Amino acid sequence: MDKANSKILTLSFATLSLIIAFTLSLLIKAFAGAFGIVARAADSDLVRHGLPVVTGLALFAYLQFSPKVLTWGDEVVTEVRKVVFPSRKDTTGMTLVVIIFVLISSVIVTFFDFFSSYFINSVIK
Repeated sequence: MDKANSKILTLSFATLSLIIAFTLSLLIKAFAGAFGIVARAADSDLVRHGLPVVTGLALFAYLQFSPKVLTWGDEVVTEVRKVVFPSRKDTTGMTLVVIIFVLISSVIVTFFDFFSSYFINSVIK
């Protein structure tokens, strides 16, 4: 495995583990407000803070030391490096085309909305 790929994977695994730990912490806090048993468990610092930290560290260790995950991650990083991104000129042009089509479709939808509203109001009256 390339050393640069290894650094990218380690940083990605650490970021994912932090996100999962933070999400678990938020879930514990949210469920503590909704369920009494979770509220009693969340009174303990071990559950409120320790469980997310242990979960994050365990996930990081699993991802970092699993040969299958490392092989898969190395292949992903290698493939992403092969991607050719469009130039700034191409990106600007495509963005303008999208904006123009959104404006045109919004005019068409607005026209049909006004027309159908006028038709329904005339039928009701």
